[in-house]
Amino acid sequence: MHKFDLGRTLATPGALAALEESGQSPAFFLDKHTMGDWGDVNQEDKQANDEALTSGERLLSAYKTLLGQRIWIITEAVDDQGKRAATTILLPEEY
Repeated sequence: MHKFDLGRTLATPGALAALEESGQSPAFFLDKHTMGDWGDVNQEDKQANDEALTSGERLLSAYKTLLGQRIWIITEAVDDQGKRAATTILLPEEY
């Protein structure tokens, strides 16, 4: 069950290339992200994400593709209407 809405979904060229090279779909990682599986983040970031589900702050997940390429998924904080505007898949070096 999804814990939040993604808003508009975006991906950088680097992230798209990494996913294509690994033969993996963005949807696989986006599903993990929306279900609260934050991936390879430290305990502090996991706690911040869990709190952000109610406070509306930014959410950050980190995963590795099958080829070991690290990708991040960032969902922006809620806007003035209480909605998340966008979620971006990117490589850490593209941040």
